[in-house]
Amino acid sequence: MKIILLEKIRNLGKLGDVASVKNGYARNYLIPYGKGLIATEKNLKEFESRKVELLKKYDATLALAQERAEKLKYINVIIKVKIHDETKLFGSVGPKEISEAITAQGVTIAKSEVSLPGGPIREIGEYDVNLYFNIDVTPTIKIRVEAE
Repeated sequence: MKIILLEKIRNLGKLGDVASVKNGYARNYLIPYGKGLIATEKNLKEFESRKVELLKKYDATLALAQERAEKLKYINVIIKVKIHDETKLFGSVGPKEISEAITAQGVTIAKSEVSLPGGPIREIGEYDVNLYFNIDVTPTIKIRVEAE
């Protein structure tokens, strides 16, 4: 199915591109969430009339994401947890705990914006955590997990 992208989507294209995607991806994700339109003559004309509005919206979200990423440079994230052995944790530290620790320091982060490349943290130490604010703004921060 051919889709007109209404925003930049990772591994698919940028605003205004016509991408070929599977029917389920288009019908279940792109179209219902307002990220794409079926590529027809009528929709192409509609897109052209809305292009300036969509670009302004994208620029505004990009500026907000860059501002949030800039604030992250000045925070130091330390998460205190109970431990089992010398280094093993009771349970684990996941996106929820990380987002709460960052939000407590003044930068609002949603749980869905946190990406842990190796899965949940299960040992004491220092880790790199990827954050996903926007397709063009993906800062990495260091967090330290310490014993309580």
